[in-house]
Amino acid sequence: MALYKEIVTKAIIGKGKKYFKDNYYLEVDNNPSTILGCWVINHQFKGYKSNDKVGVNGSYDVNIWYSYDNDSKTMVANKKIEYNNLFNVKVKENSDLNSDTDIIIKPLKQPTCSSVNINSNKISFDIEKELGIEIVGDTKVKIAVEEDEDPWDEIIDEVDDKTIKEIDDSVNEQYIK
Repeated sequence: MALYKEIVTKAIIGKGKKYFKDNYYLEVDNNPSTILGCWVINHQFKGYKSNDKVGVNGSYDVNIWYSYDNDSKTMVANKKIEYNNLFNVKVKENSDLNSDTDIIIKPLKQPTCSSVNINSNKISFDIEKELGIEIVGDTKVKIAVEEDEDPWDEIIDEVDDKTIKEIDDSVNEQYIK
């Protein structure tokens, strides 16, 4: 009959991912004629616990390069976008979202600009991102323990008396003199 012991360890007790597609507007001083490029940079985020939910606070900068005045001049408009999202991440059975849990956020898809449109002096753009959330907490693992210890193997030296005698006979005691 096996004896069981429980080991308390840290493990992933909840995991999920969420895809976002958000639309934003940026008003510019000039009437844009063509969009030349869009970059999303400086993505920063941090996870936190809020009762039985997981939250993510984050921000990133959007830079939109456009031409105006019949494509004769260019300008870069920028906007800092801040977000705060709450998630219901399923926690594995016999686990809970307590004070000892850690929240790990991973960007599975960094924020990118998927489309940009011009509406008079407003620029409309879509940002897509995907976040992965892992909840790390205490969990128990039950293992079987065997009380019978494996027998010890006998260690046998490869050197016998004959080999030792040969070594002794070959030593030159006058070597140092």
